[in-house]
Amino acid sequence: MRIVIAEDLLLLREGLVRLLTGTGHEVVAAVASAPELEAAVAAHRPDLSIVDVRLPPGFRDEGLRAALAIRRREPRTPILILSQYVERVYAAELIADGNGAVGYLLKDRVTALDEFLDAIERVAAGGTAMDQEVVRQLFARNSGDRGVAALSAREREVLGLVAQGLSNSAICAALTLAPASVDKHIGNILTKLDLPPARDSHRRVRAVLAYLNQ
Repeated sequence: MRIVIAEDLLLLREGLVRLLTGTGHEVVAAVASAPELEAAVAAHRPDLSIVDVRLPPGFRDEGLRAALAIRRREPRTPILILSQYVERVYAAELIADGNGAVGYLLKDRVTALDEFLDAIERVAAGGTAMDQEVVRQLFARNSGDRGVAALSAREREVLGLVAQGLSNSAICAALTLAPASVDKHIGNILTKLDLPPARDSHRRVRAVLAYLNQ
């Protein structure tokens, strides 16, 4: 996989380079600012970009805004955000465009190597990888909505795993449920949230994340 990294902290940037190259990936550019990120993505068209939220010059949300700009130009460009914080507004905007190929992880997840490598593979393949804390905060944003309030405790649990990008089989394993039970829960969730059917293979993630952005 060809990867661009945008991270201003030298030690973390170099650590990511070593980690990714050591696991068989190619880092085509490792940059420290938002303008360099946009230029690197345009020049290399990588399979995945790993982006810190806070980049020079302002160290506020330049990385996330650059990711949004990249996605507006090329909507299916795979982007994995790494951050110490959950930037709820921009996070919701990034993931709710319905195109998939996005992820948002907190930086401490990088130390869980298998989970991190699984996330980059999932996002590069067009899927979604969401940190549990990101999902929790997006749920909290809509906790008073009638649709979410209508869900059972188990349905909310399943919805959280769907929003993280887990497959049906992974949800079965995580919750020790039979496949038919997971299918039924997901069907109930989409019905209660009044989300219409679609042919897209990312229908569930697209629908859930679009709903969370309302």
